[in-house]
This record gives sequence, structure tokens and C-alpha cells, in this order.
Amino acid sequence: MTEVHTGGCQCGALRYRIEGPLGTAGFCHCRMCQKAFGSFGAPLVSVDPQRFRWTRGEPATFRSSPVVARGFCRDCGTPLFMLEDDYGPIELSIGSLDDPDAAAPDHVVGVESKLRWADALPDLPSKRTEDDRTPEDLTKLRSLQHPDHDTAEWPAKG
Repeated sequence: MTEVHTGGCQCGALRYRIEGPLGTAGFCHCRMCQKAFGSFGAPLVSVDPQRFRWTRGEPATFRSSPVVARGFCRDCGTPLFMLEDDYGPIELSIGSLDDPDAAAPDHVVGVESKLRWADALPDLPSKRTEDDRTPEDLTKLRSLQHPDHDTAEWPAKG
């Protein structure tokens, strides 16, 4: 049986499928990835483009450099991939996978732009969302995003 991975954007307008194993996963701290993800960096996993296909919608792209296209959902803004001209693999955002645990990073790149506080994150005090929210607050936080699996249509009718 062939290994299958699926994923997509937050709103469900874009969905993809990968048939076969994921490639190497890493975390990039470069300034372009920081801006593209609106974060301190980007967790990415490489995928052979021959095993990758869009199953719903087509992404918008932005050229972040003369040789790199970055794909995202034009409806919700979810960053989905980075594709370098003449490089080979598509670099998918790990968070867009339905099972992001399937792509644990094993290397870090772009450390010349790493934010000074990034290494301190694991040492910060942490708590679960429900630790400081009332049950009423949690009800208001109900997710409206696409579920972590393929759907025949989205948004769901009814």
C-alpha cells in the first residue's frame, strides 16, 4: 500500500495529496521565511513534485526572490509552499499537513537571521488553552477552519 499524506489551507479552498513518503523536514530562520509565514521562521518538508497534486483549488503565488515562488491561499492567506526554480522538490509548510507530526524537522537553516529569543521558546512557561478560559469562552473559540482530512465539499452545507 502506498503511503499517502494530505493537507491544505485553513479555510479549505485548497487541498493537496502526496502519494509516497515525505522528504527531509527542516526549519528555516531566513528573513524571507519569517516574512512569508509572519512568524519567527518556517517549518518545511520537501516533497517530490511528481508525487504531489492539488485536489481542490489552485494557490496564488508570490516571487519572494528572483528564483523562489511562494504559494498561499488567496482566500485565507495560509502559506503553503516554497518552490525554488531548477531545484527539484516542493517545500511544503509542515503546518498545512493534516498530520503535521508526520514531518519532524531534523535540521535548521537560515540561522544568520534567527531571532535572538527563538532558542528560549522551549523554556518559557506554558499552559493549555483551557487553563485560562471559561467554558463559555472555549465555546466562542470553536474552530471554523477546514478539518484535518479531505472532505467532498467545503464549506459544509447546512
